[in-house]
Amino acid sequence: MSANAAFVSIADLKKGRSAISEVIETGGGCSTTGGEGKASCGSSAGADDMPPEIWEKVKNHPCYSEEAHHHFARMHVAVAPACNIQCNYCNRKYDCSNESRPGVVSQKLTPDQAVKKVLAVASEIPQMTVLGIAGPGDSLANPKKTFDTMRQLAEQAPDIKLCLSTNGLALPDMVDEICKYNIDHVTITINMVDPAVGEKIYPWIFYNHKRYTGVEAAKILHERQMLGLEMLTARGVLTKINSVLIPGINDEHLIEVNREVKKRGAFLHNIMPLISEPEHGTVFGLTGQRGPTAQELKAVQDACMGGANLMRHCRQCRADAVGLLGEDRSEEFTLDKIEAMDIHYDLDKRRAYQQKVEAERQAQHQAKVDALDAALDAALIAGQEDLKVLVAVATEGHGRVNQHFGHATEFQIFEVSRKEALFVGHRRVDLYCQGGYGEDEQLPSIVGAINDCHAVLVSKIGACPRDELTAAGIEPVDQYAHEFIEKAALSWFTDYCGRVAAGQITHQARGDARIRQGAFTGAAGDAAELAA
Repeated sequence: MSANAAFVSIADLKKGRSAISEVIETGGGCSTTGGEGKASCGSSAGADDMPPEIWEKVKNHPCYSEEAHHHFARMHVAVAPACNIQCNYCNRKYDCSNESRPGVVSQKLTPDQAVKKVLAVASEIPQMTVLGIAGPGDSLANPKKTFDTMRQLAEQAPDIKLCLSTNGLALPDMVDEICKYNIDHVTITINMVDPAVGEKIYPWIFYNHKRYTGVEAAKILHERQMLGLEMLTARGVLTKINSVLIPGINDEHLIEVNREVKKRGAFLHNIMPLISEPEHGTVFGLTGQRGPTAQELKAVQDACMGGANLMRHCRQCRADAVGLLGEDRSEEFTLDKIEAMDIHYDLDKRRAYQQKVEAERQAQHQAKVDALDAALDAALIAGQEDLKVLVAVATEGHGRVNQHFGHATEFQIFEVSRKEALFVGHRRVDLYCQGGYGEDEQLPSIVGAINDCHAVLVSKIGACPRDELTAAGIEPVDQYAHEFIEKAALSWFTDYCGRVAAGQITHQARGDARIRQGAFTGAAGDAAELAA
């Protein structure tokens, strides 16, 4: 750790960026000209905000662009089962189809099976633009399987962007191979830049045919991660850094992680909540290490603004995920179903469909711009120039408020102000409607998941959840059904400020919210089976 390392408490983080202004350095990071402190590359950033060659890499990549994630899909293929390190937050189980977290898969694939699956998915989901290898182990601990898959896809599906995820231990040795197959996007999981912190996260690593433990293991891992990141930056490969926020271990330390990866050219920094429920069988789960609350997570993310640009729309996907972020269609593409499919990879059809998707995305962006002026005027009239509120949104995709409250398994969260509607995260919830009926006992958990929000925007909502939300101080709103999310959120904010100005309501701060761990609950799985 550097001698001038500085730390601030979570209480200080909640005070805002001013509390850590002297900690975060400027310069480096995302190759954009949009100024420091952007929440994410490719969200408010666009073609005019970054070099053309970078824009081409991120404009339809759902992980590297918040705007794109509403419209474009990704998939992972599970060809890399081995791992060269052990993390206290990881337990790689198989056949957990109702669960979504890194390292979980239902089927391990050979490279040939993976390529066939990609072609099948791309034929059925033309907006699928990105293929990633994210395990279930480490992609670079399985180099032959990973690069055999990438080689075939570069030949057979040249329009699909290729990505891989790694812990970084083997990365410096693999940079030439990564560049050989035009893998333009690499995610590195970096949870520390101080081996004293790292030894609390990593029990061991296996490097150069030898097992290392303790501080020595963490030191080797740290040095390899930093070297690999620098090498990728020098070769023009876009890098996203994943960091798991572990309260009491690396929460405050992640500010320094953000600073150090920015120095080395990281394009994005994704700070994710620890998943540590005991049933997952991880070391942290079994020892009672808790995950962060919603406000703790947001406080650390906000504190890092000004460093490496932030990704906030991560879903901590399975290693075999298929579809838009927030959905999983992997069950539609099991090996037996693929064998029965007539696969026709029509490149022209895919490009034409993606052009339509891009047009819808541009319409979404313009609707947001048009709604900003009204929000600005309303906030000024209400004397609420600095007002920021959180709004939950039920959506099935395409950037619209287009989901029934009872059908939501997650809500997207936007921070709305007179300046913007900023995506800040998502909250998984229990499914309310099951078998056509509302399960009222699920409402308290749903309310708890969005308790820090002033409103929830939905396409439709029943009387019982409407009353429950209202009683909890969360305004249910269905008047903006099927409108673009940012426009709807800003329109609601304009109306809210108007009611504050007229004395009809008094603005009050909200409390904290609970981050649901895992993903699709048993209830959600049961409901899906009933619907089928």
